[in-house]
Amino acid sequence: METPRGTIIFTTVGRTHYGFDVFSLHISSAVERRLTDGVSVNFNAQFTDGNNIVFVSERAGSARIYRTRPGNSKPEQLPGAPGSFFHDRPIVTQNNTLYFISAHEQPDRHFKNWTALYTMKLDGDEREITRVTPSDTADYSPAVSKSGEFFAVASYGSRSWGGEFHEINTDIAVFRASEPEKRVVVCERGGWPSWSGDSTVFFHHPADDGWWSIFRVDLPVNFKDFPIEPIRVTPPGLHCFTPAAFHDGKRIAVATRRRGINHRHIEIFDLQHKTFQSVTEPLNPSFHHYNPFVSLDSEFLGYHRFRGESTQGESTVPNLESIVSPIKTLRLLRLNGSFPSSSPDGDLIALNSDFDINGGIKIAKSDGSKRWTLIKDRTAFYNSWSPTERHVIYASLGPIFRPAGISVQIARVKFDPSDLTADKEEIPCEVKFLTLDNTGNNAFPSCSPDGKSVVFRSGRSGHKNLYVIDAVNGESDGGGIRRLTEGPWIDTMPCWSPKGDLIGFSSNRHNPTNTEAFGAYVVRPDGSGLRRIQIAGPEGSEEAARERVNHVSFNKDGDWLVFTANLGGITAEPVAIPNQFQPYGDLYVVKVDGTGLKKLTWNGYEDGTPTWHTVDDLDLSGLSLNGQDGDKLEGQFEEPLWITCCDI
Repeated sequence: METPRGTIIFTTVGRTHYGFDVFSLHISSAVERRLTDGVSVNFNAQFTDGNNIVFVSERAGSARIYRTRPGNSKPEQLPGAPGSFFHDRPIVTQNNTLYFISAHEQPDRHFKNWTALYTMKLDGDEREITRVTPSDTADYSPAVSKSGEFFAVASYGSRSWGGEFHEINTDIAVFRASEPEKRVVVCERGGWPSWSGDSTVFFHHPADDGWWSIFRVDLPVNFKDFPIEPIRVTPPGLHCFTPAAFHDGKRIAVATRRRGINHRHIEIFDLQHKTFQSVTEPLNPSFHHYNPFVSLDSEFLGYHRFRGESTQGESTVPNLESIVSPIKTLRLLRLNGSFPSSSPDGDLIALNSDFDINGGIKIAKSDGSKRWTLIKDRTAFYNSWSPTERHVIYASLGPIFRPAGISVQIARVKFDPSDLTADKEEIPCEVKFLTLDNTGNNAFPSCSPDGKSVVFRSGRSGHKNLYVIDAVNGESDGGGIRRLTEGPWIDTMPCWSPKGDLIGFSSNRHNPTNTEAFGAYVVRPDGSGLRRIQIAGPEGSEEAARERVNHVSFNKDGDWLVFTANLGGITAEPVAIPNQFQPYGDLYVVKVDGTGLKKLTWNGYEDGTPTWHTVDDLDLSGLSLNGQDGDKLEGQFEEPLWITCCDI
């Protein structure tokens, strides 16, 4: 089967700054101990025995399962599911059986979630993976009862993903471990179940008053007398989610978000006295704490958080990070920044850093070993390196994500490559605006292969359509401007094919009233041959109407496109992680004729702004991943805006 070649560079929103490690707290003494080693991102753990844990880590370029063992300084990687690039929520039971979530079995249609529960015996030489979740069903966040006889999951059942990405519409389903297909839904719109003993399940659920709260269901002894009305446990006035139940039946640990407190913290809620015991805020008031878990003896409470500057471990965000690719002929590089564009000879990458804090344009070496600032203290986004000039980058200067009439300019940024030396941090440059004042929102430039023209999106007519201008003189100085597309819809994010024959872009022209669904289109530079690339389904189908395809980019030969899309649904419960911005976030490739669709990434994050590197056979053996150059790891990621209590 034909596959694309080369290297794709992309960003993951917020992920590069997480720096998560797993910690435990001895409840009676309030002594905190780090259980993971400060390498990569480590999260979603459960205790196995003593202070040992099984957890998820991304140190190998994808989310894999590891466990700590007595006397071992390094965690042991467990086998997991072959071909899976996403594992989550591992549990090791007392009989040494591993249960975990994986997303490696593709569903039968788009907009269907991939995640399912699997199991594997850790004893013996043969470690066969068995699917627990019934076919055509999607499960999240498994929990096993104390005896191991019962399970609870947050589940979509056989439903398709509805497009939601803040609170996902999972139900709490319970079943016997021996009969996973015989399920009982005990609550709709619930998530993150946790067992107390063998008869009580706790979970989070949005209450009628708007507060996320913890509810409980006490299961009947005969496991037959359903339905049962869930009982609200935590009071209004604060958000409570991701519960972890103590097996004494008297307490639960929860993550909370309170008014006046800017971070998520772990607290213990006394079920009898209806009181909270603060756990993490006195220790680390300025860190977010996530997803508590409790030891079998109820003496230790675990969670993950930013590792902090006082602990040993990785302390620098690398400029580039290698990610495992499901296609052997294709390499993936995660960038510490957005909107990458590589230089003509492939030795440099232009990028945008944080739009609110650092802004501007930076240039990094393609091996990640050094980075320079080209423009700072002004917002710039979406870069396009001139294919014919090593010293010219095109960019949008002005506020991002704004209406058609807001002023944003297309800029030609010129610099001297001889200034890119090891002793310099900032590089002087000359900025020339190619678009005129008072022409609205001009953004997303892409330079033609001959270096003579730039295609971009402009809102000057009141609608965002595509235009072409002279790459040197712009629309003034005799350069002129030519309109490429026209209509009361949004045409945006254009990308010129390296062969010059096509321009790819995203548009909602198939349904202009829906500003949240975009398809992938191509058009010739003269405006002819405009067509939609059929990805999710044929024109007019329900699947085609739901597509959200953005950031299209051609490979070197112009026969493949990489893009972001919402075709694969949601992979992890959004409430359990920071930064949930968009209802899309997986990378895909497809041939320009619409065939050969392949998914490149699936995780709990938003992956975006992908582009093909100009060098197909980029040598990654010398990739600098040891933190020699990059941002200081500070853990300053944000809580999802929809979960903060300021909205209540």
